[in-house]
Amino acid sequence: MLFGEPPDENALRDVSLRSLAHLGDAVFELYQREREILRTATARALHKNVVLKVNAEHQSALLDKIEAHLSDSEKDLVRRARNLKPAGYRKIDQAVYRRSTAFEALVGYLFLTDMKRLEEILSLNP
Repeated sequence: MLFGEPPDENALRDVSLRSLAHLGDAVFELYQREREILRTATARALHKNVVLKVNAEHQSALLDKIEAHLSDSEKDLVRRARNLKPAGYRKIDQAVYRRSTAFEALVGYLFLTDMKRLEEILSLNP
């Protein structure tokens, strides 16, 4: 698989939900950086604004906003990712952490399979 090239169905079935969440975390941070770079004048402000949006609490809240717009298969992926056991100790509420992981898995999955749909979902976040 090359960068930007969608994986075949067999390869995608072998990708774990945790790996999709890991990818989704990076994709969402890049998305937020891209948005903020046009709005902020300094690197410090850019970092501050991105950190406010790329965290478990914010991602959990975003999932609340977009859930009604998800397809059944997307909702199923979110449900399965939300039920993953947390990896390691976290200082935040476990429900928030699990919903954040589910949001990231969805972003990672859509990044690999349907960029247009990913853009639709992310555009629901003003």
